[in-house]
Amino acid sequence: MQTVETEKYWNALTEVMDPEFPISVVDMGLIYEITKVEGSKLAVKMTYTSTGCGCMQWIESDIKERLLKEEDISAVDIEVVWSPPWTVQNMSDKGKEKLRTWGVSS
Repeated sequence: MQTVETEKYWNALTEVMDPEFPISVVDMGLIYEITKVEGSKLAVKMTYTSTGCGCMQWIESDIKERLLKEEDISAVDIEVVWSPPWTVQNMSDKGKEKLRTWGVSS
């Protein structure tokens, strides 16, 4: 859920790409929620396209690394959730269009 308070962090995460497709984790619909807690700490709730995603460690590392570049952030906690499960409907229109361009989706 994007709020005015967290909008810049959502925008920052558009720079973090899914390793399998050059689509941001935001446009893939992997980020469910970003909450600012304790002043300089962010809590990120996210999911993956499948429980067997081999890139989980890298994606989480990239997310933390990018958010820690924000001068007002000193810590990032990531919670991976499986409910609600990820579906193609989670993707942004921009993400869906990129998949169609590559012939991955109709």
